[in-house]
Amino acid sequence: MPSPESSPLEIVRVPVLNDNYVWLVHDPVSDETLVVDPSVAEPVLAAADARGWRIGQIWNTHWHGDHIGGNAGIVAATGATVTAPAAELARIPDVDRPVSEGDRVRLGAHEAIVMAVPAHTAGHIAYHFPQDGIIFVGDTMFAMGCGRLFEGTAEQMFNNMRRLEALPDETRVYCAHEYTLSNGRFALRAEPDNAAVVARMAEVEAARARGEATVPTTIGAERATNPFLRAGSVAELARRRAEKDKG
Repeated sequence: MPSPESSPLEIVRVPVLNDNYVWLVHDPVSDETLVVDPSVAEPVLAAADARGWRIGQIWNTHWHGDHIGGNAGIVAATGATVTAPAAELARIPDVDRPVSEGDRVRLGAHEAIVMAVPAHTAGHIAYHFPQDGIIFVGDTMFAMGCGRLFEGTAEQMFNNMRRLEALPDETRVYCAHEYTLSNGRFALRAEPDNAAVVARMAEVEAARARGEATVPTTIGAERATNPFLRAGSVAELARRRAEKDKG
């Protein structure tokens, strides 16, 4: 839970591009605001302005363009500082604070611990707020899914899943894409007898039919329904990832 000198973070989902989610995070006590993985600038600035928030920080999880494309525009408009993975500085311009495993970053009184979660990209990181029960995972974990292994290995992703699995069930997981329908269809193929997947897919299909988002998710929900988190070995995760990549 948030510490006594803080209050719960306000988190706003900003849908952009085809299926990206940018996350605006606001601390009402300090009146500080950060943005996680801004794909583009204008919709994010507009969402902040509509709430009277001024963005002071940008946190990137990895170098892909749909996660850093809005950095320059937001910095130009607000003077925000950029925090990003130290291992990817060559691919993310104008970083003010490079961070690595175990580093700590703050929004007001709220502290996040940097977790190295390589696999989707070689230097991918996540930002975990343990006292708030929140983690921003970029493209490492999705609702019922995980990121493609563009620059890393199945063993790395398997280890990432173990680290995420160890978090409390109630931890809210903020990922960067609305992929849940596709992931859920694969989960049904991977584990056709998993009643939790069947039940969750019914909820997801209904939510999407209403035009509603399906994230954030929780570690508990992923433990029950995510075929990559539930893979019992590196080989099983690798096989499932290869099958998912085929469509």
